[in-house]
Amino acid sequence: MSKINSHVSSYTLQILGLALMATGAISAQAQEVRVMCYQDGVECDVTTELAKKFEAQNPGVKIVVDTVPYKTITEQLPVQLAAGQGPDIARVTDLGGLSKFYLDISPNIKDRKYFDTQFGSTAAWLSPNAGDKGIYGFMSQLTMTGPYVNKTLFEQAKVALPGPKATWDEWVAAANKVAKATQTKAAMAWDRSGHRFAGPAISNGAAIFDAKGELTLDAGYKTTVNKFVGWHKDGTLLKEVWAGSGGSTYADSIGEFINGNTVMVLSGSWQINRLQKDIGNKFDWVAVPNPCGAAACTGIPGGAAWVALKTSKSPKETAAFLNFMAAETNYADFIAKTNNIPAHAGLAKKGVNYVNAQPAARAALGVFGSGVAQLSPVAYKFQGYKYNRALMLPTVSRVTQALVGELSTDEALNKINADMQDAVKQAQK
Repeated sequence: MSKINSHVSSYTLQILGLALMATGAISAQAQEVRVMCYQDGVECDVTTELAKKFEAQNPGVKIVVDTVPYKTITEQLPVQLAAGQGPDIARVTDLGGLSKFYLDISPNIKDRKYFDTQFGSTAAWLSPNAGDKGIYGFMSQLTMTGPYVNKTLFEQAKVALPGPKATWDEWVAAANKVAKATQTKAAMAWDRSGHRFAGPAISNGAAIFDAKGELTLDAGYKTTVNKFVGWHKDGTLLKEVWAGSGGSTYADSIGEFINGNTVMVLSGSWQINRLQKDIGNKFDWVAVPNPCGAAACTGIPGGAAWVALKTSKSPKETAAFLNFMAAETNYADFIAKTNNIPAHAGLAKKGVNYVNAQPAARAALGVFGSGVAQLSPVAYKFQGYKYNRALMLPTVSRVTQALVGELSTDEALNKINADMQDAVKQAQK
């Protein structure tokens, strides 16, 4: 009896071993696609939901969504890619700056016309070279920089909101009245970002580019630097946001707005979901059109893009997942659940049913959506320029030095210009 049991046990173990080997073989065949993702609200959470749907349709592929801080995308990912390491896909905002690392997925895309039709207006932002016909990914959403206002504080102070064509100077005056009347810490705060700074600068007449198409620091840009430093020195702008970090490190100002420390904030449409979630019923908030300068009333278009990367070890599966995410049904699901502006031409015309948007968020999406038509052509050109960070990053570091008293504004401007020229030269090597 013991021999029989022994024989059965041996046979059973053999069967189990074969089964495990078979499972291992299946696992070994499964292709893993790693997606590096950051989120302003719930973008990575929604991507994970969609990834499960993709896996159900493609059992041989495993999608791993790694949710990381935005700082990882801006500071660590470029270093990884330069070293030949990195994920298959990433959600990035330095669209042109990272373009040399992008993988062309067009050989593995069946419907090229769909991408050209639906994402053609922003395709050039991802191209490594002018006129390039590759498909490297697509914009996960459009964004636009712009301000939010604490409407409750305006009502408490009995100050009327400036109209849609109000200037930055008029908004500063109104916000200061409100801050004084309500004893709010500061009238205004701007994200610590050269990208955010560029909108008011272009509104004030900054051409950004000279006749040769190269970056330039002109009177409009200098005017904005002087105004910005002055507003810090007179207490209009909350000093902690820009002075609270060193170098060109990014810092958003939306937390100060949510905590009621500022009347008005310059950030962007990507914050709508966060505002809806974190403000709740604390106070009424509204998005308002970008204030005007002498030349325009513009913010900067932009957004995050899903891009394929040359570090991918699974190019076909990477292309398949991006193709899945770009499909209208899935893209609409992503946009609706994350409260973003679509970069998909068809959806932009049809409109999006923002299922999770409360009235304030829905209204804000309307303000930003209609504001797209007011964007300056210079703003589009700057966003698509491969070396735009050569101006944005030194603006942050040098202007900070000016507002804390380490440099005069003239010295800061001279250093921005020198840093900018050096950065472009280094990038072109």
